[in-house]
Amino acid sequence: MSREPRETGTGDGQGHRSDGDVLTSSNDAGESRLAGAFEHHDVTPEQRQRRKVRSRASLATAIALFIAALVVVVAVLGSAFGLFERKDYRGSGDQDVTFSVADGSSTGQIAQDLQAQDIVANASHFVSTFQQRYPEQFIQPGEYQLKTRMSSDAAIDALMERGEATHYAAIPKTQRKGDTFAALSQATGIDKSEFEKLATDKAKFGIPDRFPDLEGWLHPGEYHFPLDATAEQILQEMVDRTKDTLSKNNVPEDRWFEVLTIGSIVEFEGTPQVYRSVAGAIENRINNPNGETSGFIQSDASVTYGLGKTTVHLTDEEKRDKSNPYNTYANPGLPVGPIGSPSDDAIAAAANPEKNDYYYWVTVNLDTGETKFSKTYEEHQRYVQEYQQWCSDNPGKCS
Repeated sequence: MSREPRETGTGDGQGHRSDGDVLTSSNDAGESRLAGAFEHHDVTPEQRQRRKVRSRASLATAIALFIAALVVVVAVLGSAFGLFERKDYRGSGDQDVTFSVADGSSTGQIAQDLQAQDIVANASHFVSTFQQRYPEQFIQPGEYQLKTRMSSDAAIDALMERGEATHYAAIPKTQRKGDTFAALSQATGIDKSEFEKLATDKAKFGIPDRFPDLEGWLHPGEYHFPLDATAEQILQEMVDRTKDTLSKNNVPEDRWFEVLTIGSIVEFEGTPQVYRSVAGAIENRINNPNGETSGFIQSDASVTYGLGKTTVHLTDEEKRDKSNPYNTYANPGLPVGPIGSPSDDAIAAAANPEKNDYYYWVTVNLDTGETKFSKTYEEHQRYVQEYQQWCSDNPGKCS
């Protein structure tokens, strides 16, 4: 027989299955579903909108922070590696500008000046471009009409259109001919022996016979020699500069030897500020053979030239050696020739010496070039002691 399941009332309003599980009444279940529905409907549309706005704002903030961090990183790296530097301008430029190239300026110095005047955008780029196009050439000194904001190539074209590149040589003051020949050889690639062979060929360069060789005529200064210039052409240009300086100072040919020889001694014996004073003292010695100095110039620089030395210290034996034709202690008057090639200032001083009563001079400070003059040997000896004290206080500087 089939048996109907039977529920037993318990008096608590709940029904129990025979297996002991509690059965929820239909009313309670409905209430539960209704509570869930009310809980869901408690969020208003305005609240849901605000939640969406907050969510979007948080996302936008995160993106903005990421972008800002990226910008900082790129900026730092870009600055470190020059990523944002402008390498070059385009075209032939904007506004007219005058640009000057000084004697002896390097390509790097010229590039920096070009950038400073906003003619080119980047000095380093200009240098690299120039070196690629003209690896062994130089920019001639002078004034150029350029434009602002030119490309490096356009600026180079304008700077180089004056002519072919040159060999550059800088010849300093108080340099003897042997050192000058070495410098010319290094600058031009011409063997030093080619210059030495020409050194005694005075007639070729229009130099009077009284001069032993080209010493005194190789004018110091900066030179730009054509790439195909010969040794003879180079030396002629230097000699011509000396002749031009003599002409500017109204020195007639019969005084060339005197002026160039005294000028060369003056340059070794003093600084430009006292050139004319030293020249005047030398003239006093030469012109007064019966005076205290007996007509002797007594220049250490001339003696050491004859000895082939560069030291400023001489022994008594070296000073007494008459066989040295440049020994102005043992031989009165001028030496047999210049002891170097004098500069414009030294030539001007020798051509127009100061009128003074001095017979003695001594440089008491080799660093500053301070030179003291005196009329008598007694006074001069006090200054010599001052020089010796300076040497004692500055070891190694008087050797």
